[in-house]
Amino acid sequence: MDDVERAFREAHGQAVATLTRLFGDISLAEDAVQDAFVTAVQRWPRDGVPDNPPGWIVTTARNRAVDVVRRGRRGRELAEQVAVDHRRQDSRSEDAELMHDDQLRLIFTCCHPAIRTEHQVALTLRLIAGLTPAEVASAFLVSEETMAKRLVRAKYKIKSARIPYRVPDEAELPDRLRAVLSVLYLIYNAGADDIRNRWDLRAEAIRLARVLVDLMPDEPEAVGLLALMLLNEARMPARGGGDDVVLLQYQDRSVWNRSLIAEGHELVLVCLRSRRPGPFQLQAAIQGIHCAAPHYRDTDWPTIVRFYDRLLAVMPTPVVALNRAVALAEIEGPATGLTMLDELADQLAEYHLLHASRGAMLERLGRHEEAANAYAAAAEVARTQPEIQFLRRRSEALEREV
Repeated sequence: MDDVERAFREAHGQAVATLTRLFGDISLAEDAVQDAFVTAVQRWPRDGVPDNPPGWIVTTARNRAVDVVRRGRRGRELAEQVAVDHRRQDSRSEDAELMHDDQLRLIFTCCHPAIRTEHQVALTLRLIAGLTPAEVASAFLVSEETMAKRLVRAKYKIKSARIPYRVPDEAELPDRLRAVLSVLYLIYNAGADDIRNRWDLRAEAIRLARVLVDLMPDEPEAVGLLALMLLNEARMPARGGGDDVVLLQYQDRSVWNRSLIAEGHELVLVCLRSRRPGPFQLQAAIQGIHCAAPHYRDTDWPTIVRFYDRLLAVMPTPVVALNRAVALAEIEGPATGLTMLDELADQLAEYHLLHASRGAMLERLGRHEEAANAYAAAAEVARTQPEIQFLRRRSEALEREV
């Protein structure tokens, strides 16, 4: 990605958000900003990237949009109103404050509960992150045509359902913010499924999380999500890639990204001081403890279990219970862990990590035939090729030992 494309992508969400407020039409705003990008590609390499890329793009795109709406009914009145609004913005600080509010409005609009989750993700990547439809399609392994239709349906839903372009009020905010954070985490995890080839998705999710923290610095769950992503990302260099899967206990911790870990730890402390613990903060705290251990044997498992207890209180899901069982097994032994995992078997029958965790417990207990079967079951429901191959190798290796 060159400097022009990078600057434009970083400004894309702000520009679309501001144009949507001015014209009340997301599609018009998106088209006008895209036209501004074409102009930027022509001018910026020659003249240099402007000091205020978002302001340049908004001005250029606004002029383009005004030209478009003048041709339509009520276009002249709308264009005149936009011009009046622009003259009222007579200082950079007012522009910055308006852009701040506009970005929040667009983020919450893209992640409105009336829109299907997969459409929320697509809109967020297209409108806020600035990915092209082709890039969004590639990220989720669908055709560009399929993604284009998905984006059209999502934007039509916003219009037909009259989804308001606003930040939720205080009563709505917790649930609505949780939806936004979940969409960003879905984007990050989609990139984590393919460490080498989909790193750009993880980078966009982290960038958007930073934007959200800048916009809502007093929301500890937003800070917690950013910390969680950074601490996960810090370990990516040691997790393998391609056809490799390297488990936490075997990772080379010397290649972990210490600057990301330091930033993640600092953010965990910041959000936990708010004393408003939520799921993302607690998950970040758990990852922070893992990252603080010099070696796997030094991991503070009792503290991790205590954090899982707190996480279960606010997010009582079988996946959290599974992770707690794995952590507790490091303290009380694999037999205890296996008993707890077996209690979750019906709820997580299609979740490969349930079977893989059972395989690990059975292997530690010396029950190799059962462990091989568990790993084979995990391979049957695993999502990615590296995981499938890793689990099959574990199963085959244990079968040879029986």
